[in-house]
This record gives sequence, structure tokens and C-alpha cells, in this order.
Amino acid sequence: MTASRITLADIRAARERIAGKVLATPTVLSPTLSERLGIPVHLKLEHRQTTGSFKLRGASNAIASLSAEERARGVVAASTGNHGRALAHAAKLESMRAVICMSRLVPQNKLDEIRHLGAEIHIVGNSQDDAQEEVERLVAAEGLVMLPPFDHPAIIAGQGTLGLEIIEQVADAALVLVPLSGGGLASGVAAAVKGVSPGAEVVGISMERGAAMKASLDAGRPVQVEELPTLADSLGGGIGLDNRLTFSMCRDLLDDVILLGEDEIAAGIRHAYEQEREIVEGAGAVGIAALLAGKLRANGPVVLILSGRNIDMTLHRKVVCGEAITERDL
Repeated sequence: MTASRITLADIRAARERIAGKVLATPTVLSPTLSERLGIPVHLKLEHRQTTGSFKLRGASNAIASLSAEERARGVVAASTGNHGRALAHAAKLESMRAVICMSRLVPQNKLDEIRHLGAEIHIVGNSQDDAQEEVERLVAAEGLVMLPPFDHPAIIAGQGTLGLEIIEQVADAALVLVPLSGGGLASGVAAAVKGVSPGAEVVGISMERGAAMKASLDAGRPVQVEELPTLADSLGGGIGLDNRLTFSMCRDLLDDVILLGEDEIAAGIRHAYEQEREIVEGAGAVGIAALLAGKLRANGPVVLILSGRNIDMTLHRKVVCGEAITERDL
């Protein structure tokens, strides 16, 4: 893998490396969204992945890429929840120590799942940047191997395997919608999709409240943003001021980035449940939300990724029932 770009060959190698460790998730046609747009709209059901999100792909590839000496030291990462759960799961399968550092904004249900998998949890500060400082302290003090949630070649290549599946399942896809946070999923999927089908467009979808990658792309360099409570909590956090990979890959490979308000994200969650009969978290609903909001146009088949299902069910009930959501709920 190169220092500046993950290639299609890297992604194909990752797929071989993680075979049997992750699910090849299905892609299905959405009759309701297809009728609404007048073109085929397909849902990539990645929320059905073993740990409830796409993150298991990157975590499994990263763990499998470690040397025996690195495995003996154990791994550490900052996370908004889903990467931590995936890394805890992958490490447990290899009987490895895993330490997950998170901010106070991470929902309790995600903390509980990570703890259940046997990982050590450190809660630090009110942002992903605060959690990352704890990661760096543990690397220096205890010799743990850092496996970040997105800006790492093995993580990106692992997430890219999802893009390979999309093009194999919908060969004529004209537009792929990808939840966008630190860019690990978006850059990996874009590299895979455009590597196999150069004419396809890939668009990143994020929330208006604290979209770090969008702010960085607009500024032409990685910048810090305030991390705010949001229904799409998995999309929170910065991209790192010293970002090595995902910023440049998103800049070069994404055709556009769309931002959504909280009401629009809530509408996506409700549609997924009421019309598609799927339970997804806010980050997993942003593709649906962008289509419902009329913020995208497509000239051919669309594929959107339902990236995760790890939502607090009390919050899900409130969203589906149309109850008012306050910051205390998030």
C-alpha cells in the first residue's frame, strides 16, 4: 500500500485477508425509493454486518495485517463507537488485548457492547480529539499498537471491500452514496467503485453539525471543527490535522459532499423503519435522508449504504414516533 493512495489491488488483497471473518452483505432494491426517484434505488444492507456496522471490515484487515510482535502488544484506538466495537470483536477472536478510548458523547448502548466484548474502555473529554490524546498517551506509556478508525491503509482497504461488493451486485450503478465522517469508508469505497467502474459517481453524505471532512475539503486542508451532539453520532469527530490518507483521497475521488439537517436525518431513520423495515442509526440513514430531501440527482441506478444499526432503541422509538428530540437525547 502506498503512502498517499490505497489502490484497487490493495482492496482486493484485503478481501482475501478477511474472507470468513466478515459477512458479504446483500444489496436489495427499494421499491419505495425507486418509485419516488423514477430510477432503481438499491440498499446495501451493511448494517447487518456481524458487529452491526461496516467497521468490522477495516478492523479485521488491520488486525490480520499485524505482525506477531504487534499482536502480543495489543491494540488501542479512539472511536465514536462502531470502530471500537469492531476492533474489540476482531481482537477477541485473536485473544488480543484491546483498549478503546471514547469521549463522553458516545451513546451508552455502544459503550455496553464494547465492554461486553472484553475490551478496556477509557472515557476522556468531550470530543474525538480528546480521546485521541489518550490513545497517544497509551501508545507511549504501554507500547500498544494504534489502529485509528479511518486514516490507516489497512482500515481503508478493508472498508473498500464493501465497494467491490456493491459493483458486483449492481454492475450498472451510476451513483453510490456513502456516509462520510473521517473518510475511511468513503475513500475506500470510492477507490473500489471507481477502480472497477470509472464512470460511476460517489457522493459523501454527512450532517450539518460538525462535518469535519466537508469543512476540511472546503478549506483545502484538514481543519478542526466543534464536535456537536447529532443523530448521526457515528459521523462525529475530526479527521486529524496530520491526516495522511483520507483527506486527499476524498478530495480526489468524491464527486460531491452533501450535508443534512437533524430533521432530515430523522426522516431517513423513519423511512428505513416504516418503508424498508430496517432499523438503522442516524449515520446509516443519511443516504435515504439525502434522497428524501431531494438533494441529489441521478441518471442511472443508485446504491446507498445502510452503514450501521447501532442506535439506542429508546432514541429510535422517539424518532419513529415523531417525538421532539433534544440534545439530552443524543
